[in-house]
Amino acid sequence: MRFALPFILVIAMLSVQADASDHHSVARKWNDALLEAIRDDFARPTVHARNLFHTSVALYDAWAAYDEIAEPFLLGQTRGSFFCAFDGVESPSDIKAAREEAMSFSSYRLLTHRFGISPGMVTSKARFDSLFSALGYDNTIITVDYTSGSPAALGNYIGQCLIEFGLQDGANEEGDYENLVYSPVNPPLVPMLSGNPDLVDPNRWQPLTLRIFIDQSGNVRPGNTPEFQSPEWGTVTPFALRESDLSIYQRDGSEYWVYHDPGPPPYLDATQASGISDDYKWGFLLVSIWGAQLDPADGVMWDISPATIGNVPDFPGTIGDYREFYDLLNGGDASSGHDVNPHTGQPYAPQLVPRADYTRVLAEFWADGPDSETPPGHWFTILNYVNDHPLVEKRFRGSGPLITDLEWDVKGYLALGGAVHDAAVTAWGIKGWYDYIRPISAIRVMADKGQSTNPELPGYSPEGIPLETGYVEMVQEGDPLAGENNEHLQKIKLYTWRGPEGISDPDTDVSGVGWILAEDWWPYQRPSFVTPPFAGYISGHSTFSRAAAEVLTLLTGDPYFPGGLSEFQAPMEEFLVFEDGPSVDVTLQWATYRDASDQTSLSRIWGGIHPPADDIPGRMIGQRIGIAAFQYAERFFGSAAAPNPDFDGDGEVGFSDFILFARMYGNIRGDAVYDPQFDLDSDGDIEFQDFVLFDRVYGKAASEFVAP
Repeated sequence: MRFALPFILVIAMLSVQADASDHHSVARKWNDALLEAIRDDFARPTVHARNLFHTSVALYDAWAAYDEIAEPFLLGQTRGSFFCAFDGVESPSDIKAAREEAMSFSSYRLLTHRFGISPGMVTSKARFDSLFSALGYDNTIITVDYTSGSPAALGNYIGQCLIEFGLQDGANEEGDYENLVYSPVNPPLVPMLSGNPDLVDPNRWQPLTLRIFIDQSGNVRPGNTPEFQSPEWGTVTPFALRESDLSIYQRDGSEYWVYHDPGPPPYLDATQASGISDDYKWGFLLVSIWGAQLDPADGVMWDISPATIGNVPDFPGTIGDYREFYDLLNGGDASSGHDVNPHTGQPYAPQLVPRADYTRVLAEFWADGPDSETPPGHWFTILNYVNDHPLVEKRFRGSGPLITDLEWDVKGYLALGGAVHDAAVTAWGIKGWYDYIRPISAIRVMADKGQSTNPELPGYSPEGIPLETGYVEMVQEGDPLAGENNEHLQKIKLYTWRGPEGISDPDTDVSGVGWILAEDWWPYQRPSFVTPPFAGYISGHSTFSRAAAEVLTLLTGDPYFPGGLSEFQAPMEEFLVFEDGPSVDVTLQWATYRDASDQTSLSRIWGGIHPPADDIPGRMIGQRIGIAAFQYAERFFGSAAAPNPDFDGDGEVGFSDFILFARMYGNIRGDAVYDPQFDLDSDGDIEFQDFVLFDRVYGKAASEFVAP
């Protein structure tokens, strides 16, 4: 029997229970229902990051409306150009019951709207109805008059506000999220045919024409040339992204909004004999070479325990430093591993497995295939697994008093939902603007041009692929790849994964690794999918995962998983779907949330989806997004320090406060040392306007400060 389930489904066996008496909070129950609906929908990471965020707002605002300290995110606020009026509610006699009722109505109204035309709409609607009924609520109550004191009406009102907000937030929900202005410059590549003869621009994204397109959720999609998904997503109203993070560019008369602009990716140098020194060529060459590490018969064994893998040091500062960070020929990154498990005080036990089993399991596990909740939802299932762990103490940021499951869930969901939504807005804004090519297009087109290493050899072209002995060579006479009439003589050949043509039955066949014509290179993916239908730069997986890892680290106050270890079992000859395997039982292990995130990033390289140039900017931007989203969420919780120029707490604004302010000057939300107390105008950065406000009360009593 073969299966491919997301790891939390296996670990925690998450499911939406109709029984309302189980131990999970009502917020968790609605989050589980949402994740199930995502699994039954089209694979749209941007859309579902937004659904996760908006549903988190539906839950949080219904909770915060009855709290004396917490501030709602949407109720009574202007978000973008949308205002959701709110005059407050009276405190009910049973706050817990009122919260649960309002949260259920807000979630039910939003989710039945959002998944009303989903391919799984019948199943999802039945699931929402079942949960709503099991909780004891009546879906015929549709009033939005929250001034009546009805929690149901408040929930309906929050749901209505979110629906209206979503119809004008830039996502084009009314148009089923279709693109409005984007058009690809390259004609489609047909992967089943050799080469890439029609490519116009080797630095821009290229659509793929498949025999049949099955998305990563297992849905057969109409048409066999999927369009670029969400290239204009940068205009969607974000959570914590700031206007100062934004650059607006013009192309073909249309605007592209880019937050946290990383600058352009490496472009193909067609003007000189750069060979492997060209960053573009080196990066895509690495993808092909790492494909040679997918052969379970090669005899290479790796210790994949946290003792060896994880604990990545600082990311490379420049693209030239990538060559020290990634191991071109052997695979992997600059992980130093962990000496001991800090929760047990013991070293992590080694786990030796075939390298190819590890790399293939990794590539498929993080690929978020059928029955998956997409990458942003994957991290919600990770959070839910953590929340269920018996060793977790629910203390916000790991300190202070224990809080209820409900409070923990709504705060965690808002921070994580905001983070993955901002990650989608940022990553897809960058994808849309830079419109960067994927490995299957780049490797094939370089091979079509020839080799770029030696002008004295046949087939030389500055746009060709670099030669690398044992991995990238030229077909010579007598080579089995030369063809019956030597029609392939002097073409480029690659030592890499052989591709799907060697797999008749994925339950029993292994394609393995060997020499293939470079014009027939494939990523390690299903032939009905091949590559996600959007540009590569920057990696969405890297951005989502690092942002989420930062949120979980801050929420729990601990960079480590509960007990210092989280595991996923991939059974021998059962787990893999693309081909047979693994050849032995493999246990993926992570010590920290960041370790899991970093492993996600590498999985996309072994899967043939991204070169390193897509990965590192995604990790770095995701790190900033995750920290900023959590810090911004804290403002609504009432747990962050309010702006106050009396930094030393002596009641006066004096010289010692100035010294402290000077040390903090220049930090912005998303920096690990950012402190909102110093952000006197609460705009997300500690800069000149904050100094102006500080100067106004310098030498005076702190009580004279008035926040703008």
